[in-house]
Amino acid sequence: MSGQGPLRTLAGFASAAILLFAVAPAVLSDFRLGLLAKFLCFAIVAVGIGLAWGRGGMLTLGQGVFFGIGAYIMAMHMQLADAARLRQDVPEFMQIAGIAELPSYWRPFASAPVALLAILVLPGLLAALLGFGVFKRRVKGAYFAILSQALTAALAILLTGQQTMGGFTGLSDFRAFFGFRLDDPVNRRMLFFLAAGALLLVVAVARQLMRSRYGELLVAVRDQEERVRFLGYDPANIKIVAYVVAAFFAGIAGALFTPIVGIISPADIGVVPSIVFLIGVAIGGRSTLLGPVLGAIGVAWAQTTFSEHFPSAWTYLQGVLFIVVVGFIPAGLAGLWPLLRGAVDRFRRPARPESAPERAASSVEAASSEATGPRTETTVETR
Repeated sequence: MSGQGPLRTLAGFASAAILLFAVAPAVLSDFRLGLLAKFLCFAIVAVGIGLAWGRGGMLTLGQGVFFGIGAYIMAMHMQLADAARLRQDVPEFMQIAGIAELPSYWRPFASAPVALLAILVLPGLLAALLGFGVFKRRVKGAYFAILSQALTAALAILLTGQQTMGGFTGLSDFRAFFGFRLDDPVNRRMLFFLAAGALLLVVAVARQLMRSRYGELLVAVRDQEERVRFLGYDPANIKIVAYVVAAFFAGIAGALFTPIVGIISPADIGVVPSIVFLIGVAIGGRSTLLGPVLGAIGVAWAQTTFSEHFPSAWTYLQGVLFIVVVGFIPAGLAGLWPLLRGAVDRFRRPARPESAPERAASSVEAASSEATGPRTETTVETR
């Protein structure tokens, strides 16, 4: 029995890999495959939210910040690489805006290793600094949610006012991704495979964290923080680790999102996208491993599909769906399966044999029914 768990896990990962690397490219067109790659980026963010919110109890409304850091760093590197290939001093959008000199904070990202290192480090570093200041002061619940959302709004407003970052239109018109032309369908499929591989990797990391001793402590902090502190652990440090891991995942997702979609703007990282990330996790089931993944992909797919036919009604439908899930299915759609399985088990369970006291009580009730039967009939006839 002990070996069935790892075997089931390996079978699950193998099935997911077959679906992503063989079935999806075979049955989907290039356009639909690009959409699925975009949804996989959202799923990577959702895995981190599931870890921080579902397991750690931290309502993170500001994952757009870390998503945006990874996305904008990748966009800056791609713009500089295109400018270098065309032998230009500054990217084309800066030339149009009348900016003749490259800003100093752009220069490090001309190097591919520096850009990749920044994508991997900066989101987690910012999350560590923010988490240290918040969790050490025991800020939690709604206050933490409002603070994280305010940080997202501040970043979006800051980027909107910066012409050197593309302003409200953001950065776009990328030609190549680390030397691979983006107008080549083969390279577009390569981006899909990168997103699929990254998703499987972050799910494996999240699973390992959830099943480890640290995962048990994270759940204990969520449920009984004061008891964990009484046992000698620092709940703040445990929360910071989960928050940093979630930010790390979001940064990777943002870096993949930019070349896949071809644009990044403040509208992609603001308050609304951060809330949509959360809605997907809530609908899928925040306490499970695969619930956030399936929820994020399902909500993104539904948003794309329904908005094509009902562009003005989808937002309301999304809100209603979120209210229904939070109000009536707190565990999300992933929580429906245990409920259904429990109901089926109760239906199939054989009737338990009555014990001696129960048989005696049944006999007394039967005798009482026989004795009171005529009176009951009389009462009915009287009525």
